[in-house]
Amino acid sequence: MNVCGYDEELEISSPIRMEVRAELAEASKSPAAASAAKEMCHFYRDHQQRDMAHDLAQYVSLALNLGPPPEFAPKMAESDLPPDTGYILGFVPLLKAYYAAANLHSIWLKHQREYQALIDQFHAPVAQMITSVDNYLRMPLSGFAGRSFTVYLEPMSAPGQVNARNYLQDFYYVVVSPAAENLHIDALRHTYLHFVLDPLVLRRATTLQRLQPILIPLQRAPMSQDYKTDTGLLVIECLIKAIEARTPSDPKLPERTRETLVHNDEAQGFVLTGYFYSQLRDFEKGGTGLETAFPDWLHGIDVDHEKKRASEIAFAAQAEPEVMQAAKRASQPQKIDLAERALASGHPADAGKLAQESLQANEDPARAYFVLAKVASLSGQMQEAQTDFQKALDAAKDPHVIAWSHIYLGRILDIQEERDGAVAQYKAALATSDVPEDAKTAAEHGLHAPYQPPRAKGEDD
Repeated sequence: MNVCGYDEELEISSPIRMEVRAELAEASKSPAAASAAKEMCHFYRDHQQRDMAHDLAQYVSLALNLGPPPEFAPKMAESDLPPDTGYILGFVPLLKAYYAAANLHSIWLKHQREYQALIDQFHAPVAQMITSVDNYLRMPLSGFAGRSFTVYLEPMSAPGQVNARNYLQDFYYVVVSPAAENLHIDALRHTYLHFVLDPLVLRRATTLQRLQPILIPLQRAPMSQDYKTDTGLLVIECLIKAIEARTPSDPKLPERTRETLVHNDEAQGFVLTGYFYSQLRDFEKGGTGLETAFPDWLHGIDVDHEKKRASEIAFAAQAEPEVMQAAKRASQPQKIDLAERALASGHPADAGKLAQESLQANEDPARAYFVLAKVASLSGQMQEAQTDFQKALDAAKDPHVIAWSHIYLGRILDIQEERDGAVAQYKAALATSDVPEDAKTAAEHGLHAPYQPPRAKGEDD
């Protein structure tokens, strides 16, 4: 983008951006790079959006859905890509040609330390934000295996730009360009709250259906249409906005000002913010975690009262910009999603039943076999677990399923004292393309020493 005319806020950008741009200009002087740049920039200009922010957003989506260079292979089928990514997918072969001709890899290596310095600079405030949220919610550290929350620092974009995405319900990303010392921590926290809280609605389709009448008066509100048709999206956004009002960046903010924030949110259409704000007042005085408290709050919503109150709100003329851009969830989650949630919540029997139903529906065989394998291993049926982990491997394209299937197979072989076979599985996990960081750590531990299953509670030392 910087090669092709993306000059937004250059004068206040990170020095890294200016240095890299100068090197790109120099690299583009060679005939091969100049030709590749010409083709790439022609495509870029033909696909520009109505403003620079939306222009950047589509390329952020593309980047998040591509594998590493030099191939830049899409991580999923074209039909499954977000719409803005699909619109510019033709950019990829042009990018590959320019990447090779301009030797972008050497430029990246030259500036890798500067990127790492940015990460080091902002690591502490991001870690502090996560700890603060976890402590307030009184919930275990961020959810379930296979889910990830990733922050990318991108100094090549205009300072202060924040793009947050949620793909496949479990992968949350924030791409932010720091503006001097400002990392836009509020936007990061908003996305992290989604990461932690979104799973709370996935198994409550019946309760959410009960709230449908509240959506009727919201058709006049200026917020995104998605919230007007999906009670789950509405509920979680209202809960998050209530938490943000209860825990503002400035803890000295007067109560009246916090209530004004709630009123402003409701004027956008997030009409349950006030309800959750009241619940949080009492929540803060107790010792229960939000995961335990939330179902009661949901059941306690007086639908008729909230519908009437929403119909009396004078909605704002326009909505504020959204932080999160989510891949839209279907009104009913798939069986495999429910199976994974049931397993993570400690209900293996329910998880197994749902995974079998998912298999019959042919939703995602790899994930279904993976759940069935874990259920079998929990009940001590190791032969069945081995079979299902292998079936998951045979069907899988997702790096998480592939890597962790190898790891679990390695652990089973270690328990069976077949060390050579276990080592081969751990090595296969590490060889997985785009191996997740948690899987990489687990595989390295497996190579270092044979897996030892946790001891049963009360077992003698």
